[in-house]
Amino acid sequence: MTDFTILLLPGAYASSVAATLDVLQAASALAPRLKLARPTWRVLSVAGGSVPLSSGMQVETSALPKRHGPDAGTWIIPGLGLDSPGAIIQGLASADAQRLVRAVATHAALGGRVAASCSAVFLLQAAGLLPGRRVTTSWWLAAELQRVEPLCIVDADRMVCADGPLSTAGAAFAQTDLMLHLLRVQFGVALADAVGRILLIDGRQAQAPFVVPAMLSNGNELVARLVKRIESALPHPPSVQTLAQEFAMSQRTLSRHVKEATGKSTMALVQSVRLNRARMLIESSRMSIDRVAGQVGYEDATALRRLMRKVTGANPSRYRTAGLKADF
Repeated sequence: MTDFTILLLPGAYASSVAATLDVLQAASALAPRLKLARPTWRVLSVAGGSVPLSSGMQVETSALPKRHGPDAGTWIIPGLGLDSPGAIIQGLASADAQRLVRAVATHAALGGRVAASCSAVFLLQAAGLLPGRRVTTSWWLAAELQRVEPLCIVDADRMVCADGPLSTAGAAFAQTDLMLHLLRVQFGVALADAVGRILLIDGRQAQAPFVVPAMLSNGNELVARLVKRIESALPHPPSVQTLAQEFAMSQRTLSRHVKEATGKSTMALVQSVRLNRARMLIESSRMSIDRVAGQVGYEDATALRRLMRKVTGANPSRYRTAGLKADF
C-alpha cells in the first residue's frame, strides 16, 4: 500500500508541489532515526510522463490507473495554480481535470481519504465531497467556494481543516501545514515535529494574520470602496450604521453584499481593516502596542491583544519585525 498519492494537473503551483515532495522526502530520511516506518508515496497525472508546473518547472509522473480499487492511502492535490474564480472554472473544465474529478470521487466513495489546498479544494467541490463538511481554502477564494457549495461550511480563518476523510488547507504555501498535519495523523506527532524542525516550518493555525483587506473585494467595487472608506477613517472607524447610510442602503442590504463578496460580515470587514493596519504598524515601526492600539481605534493595548488573539491566534508581539523593540 502507498501511504500518499500526489495528483497533479498541468500548471499546478510549483511551490505547492515542491513543498509536498520535500516534506515527504524529509520524513522518509528522518523516520529511521526515530525508529518509525518510512512514508511511501507516488506521483500521478492523468496521462503520466513529464507534467509542466507553474514557473516553467516540470515533474515526472506515472499515469493515473483507469480502474480504481479501494486505497487506504491519502490522495493529495496540491494547489492548482488558479487564483481567481474565472480561472478555476476554466481550469476545472479541462478534460484532465474532469478525469481527476471522477477519480477523486471514486476514491472517496470507496472510503479513501483526500487532502487539498488552495484552489485544489474546488476540485473536491466538483467531485461532490464538500456538502456537510467544514473546509478551508485561500482566504480570497473563500466567498466563491461558499457560493458554489452552500452546503459546506467554509472556515477561511483556519490554515488547515480536518473533517472526516477530508483535509483542506489555505493558500498554496499552506501545503506545508497540510503535509505536517497528514504526517501527524498517519505517522505520529514525533515525525511531524521532527520534519517541522528540520525544514524550519513554524506550525500555523490561522490564515487571518495574512489577510489583505483590499484583496477581499475580488473585484467587487462596493467592497473596495468600503475598505478605502474604513482605512481613511482610522483611528475612528465608521459604524456599520454609518457605512450603510453613506452607501445609501439598509444595514441588511449592505451586510448581504459584503457577505456575498467576502464571506465576512460588515463588522468583520471593519475589524479586518483595523487589524491589518495594526499589524503593519507593529511590523514596520517602533510604536508601543498601546500607541498602535490608539492608531486603529482601540482604547488600549489589552483590547488589541484580546482581538488579535481571538482572530489570528497570536499576540501582537509576534508581528514585531526582528530588530525592532517596543515596550509591551
